[in-house]
Amino acid sequence: MIELPEEFKRRMSAALGDGYGAFLESYNRPPERAIRVNTIKISVENFKKISPFSLSPVEWEQNGFFVESEAPGKTVLHAAGAYYVQEPSAMSAVPELGVKAGERVLDLCSAPGGKGTQIAQCMNGEGTLVLNEPILSRRDILAENVERLGVTNAVITCATPDFLSGYFKEYFDKILVDAPCSGEGMFRKEPKSVCEWSPSTVEMCAQRQADILASADRMLCGGGRLVYSTCTFSEQEDEFQIENFLKSHKEYSLVKMKKLLPHTVRGEGHFVAVLQKNEGERAEEFPLLETNIKRAADRQYREWESATLNARIDTLAQYGDMLMCFRKGARDLTAYLPKNEKWRFRQSLFLGKTDAANRTPFTPSHGLAKRLDPSFAKSIEVDEATAINYLRGFTFECAQELKGWYLVTFEGLSLGWCKAVNGVAKNHLPKGIRI
Repeated sequence: MIELPEEFKRRMSAALGDGYGAFLESYNRPPERAIRVNTIKISVENFKKISPFSLSPVEWEQNGFFVESEAPGKTVLHAAGAYYVQEPSAMSAVPELGVKAGERVLDLCSAPGGKGTQIAQCMNGEGTLVLNEPILSRRDILAENVERLGVTNAVITCATPDFLSGYFKEYFDKILVDAPCSGEGMFRKEPKSVCEWSPSTVEMCAQRQADILASADRMLCGGGRLVYSTCTFSEQEDEFQIENFLKSHKEYSLVKMKKLLPHTVRGEGHFVAVLQKNEGERAEEFPLLETNIKRAADRQYREWESATLNARIDTLAQYGDMLMCFRKGARDLTAYLPKNEKWRFRQSLFLGKTDAANRTPFTPSHGLAKRLDPSFAKSIEVDEATAINYLRGFTFECAQELKGWYLVTFEGLSLGWCKAVNGVAKNHLPKGIRI
């Protein structure tokens, strides 16, 4: 059994009473593992036909399933974005947001992207989804997951909640605050987190959470919904945090509050509170994006497009040698945000690079490969062994008559680009994501 901190045990014993024995016993069991099928790329029905695991439903998430695998993130289907590995009780927060397609939604503390991509599935590519992560290194992990899962309507920011709240006043219909916490729900899954825990850490987290909630309030419109969640059991960070927020924000009402504990559910535990903002305005929408592209770059891209894709991509824009694509109806959030090197902002899909001097052809990006429906492009379907070698960075043999750019697909899902030349498919998977 994990050696739990004495102060933590005393507090949980007082809080749980007769249930404390069962709570303590839960630490003798291995952590639960689960995945969430990514319905942006594949339906649950079709995933079940090709799943490498036996699946048992997670009751609070219709796309979530318990799995027995020790390493569910090490499959070709995972690399293809067919699913996201997610702690099962962590899936309980997003359904409480009640997200609808077309809304403005913010995930304020988003990395590594489990809940943010879960929200994206609810939005079906419509509306504006802002995924914020203040720490740059974690922002990059978030961006990789957003790309892998093929999310098309997400804007990724890297800013403090306080900074962001100065530019999105009463803008969002729904906000998720999955607050950084003392991580008591990670003790079984990540034993090293036990060593990082202390009562002073709980105190520090509680103060930081209060500040984050204050920023979230400034960004939520009247009539909007705020969901606050943590993976800790401390009342100071959970129930008391919400109680104190409601005392100082009379315009809110508590819709629901629930606490999942490892001895009562299959999962590591989670706290979720749902708040409704009953007063306030809703900010006007930002203007639509304006696009522009030089004639030579447009010609260069269109030549590649006609040879590779079965559909036309409109709303193009150019920044230096980078060619970008904006989702139809995308809003120009950047026009109202200051240029600041301490944070990053992504509004569009990076299609690839052009050569202003027209010396080399257009080169497509990996992000485009992950967001394209394979039916829209020329593709080469490979078996599992070839797919694994492709993910390792190797070339593979292909039909002699094939020439040019192709999507490499496995079970109809895109893995990335290759370029066919003389019977060989040259690997164009970025080196940083090869296995």
